[in-house]
Amino acid sequence: MFEEDTREYKLFISHINQDDPEQDLFITKLNASYDFQWTDCAVRGEISNTNLNEQMEKADVVIILSGLLSKDQSLMKNQIEMAVKLKKPIVVIRPYGMENVPHHLEEIAGEVVGWNTPCIVDAIREVMGIIE
Repeated sequence: MFEEDTREYKLFISHINQDDPEQDLFITKLNASYDFQWTDCAVRGEISNTNLNEQMEKADVVIILSGLLSKDQSLMKNQIEMAVKLKKPIVVIRPYGMENVPHHLEEIAGEVVGWNTPCIVDAIREVMGIIE
């Protein structure tokens, strides 16, 4: 029999200071996974370095939605730098409908995946060392 994964994963999902369809789609995909329990440690609208640090410290994994880079490069750069500083495992999600991500993101990522929900879930588990 397979052991059921009942862990609740604490994620910090990168965001910008406005509603974004890419972020909404990503969250919908995670919620659709029947065997993946998660919470988002990110609080929208709270972007000071202190708040960002507090939010990210609670997370097991940082999710970088690389498509958001073109919408607010400064804010995204700050989130990426904080993840690296805190030595959080990073999963980079390719821009929706594209295959490539910026080279600097590939270098810091534990995993780079597209928008397939099982691949996203597996990547999160893999960077945490739960599956290989």
